[in-house]
Amino acid sequence: MDIAGLSMALNQVQLQQQASILVTKKVMEMTGEQGEAIKTLLESAHISAIQHAAQPHLGSHIDLTR
Repeated sequence: MDIAGLSMALNQVQLQQQASILVTKKVMEMTGEQGEAIKTLLESAHISAIQHAAQPHLGSHIDLTR
């Protein structure tokens, strides 16, 4: 392969790497934003309501036979 072809191939690989890094950074940024949104949502929600939604059968019956 000649030097011009090698140079073009190297530049193309470098461009692909830069694009991949930018996409990865954007995904990390979006993931961080989503994490913050979930954190805010959980902080604003009532824990008992969340627990009841996850396990609605708990606490619905009381055994008074003892």
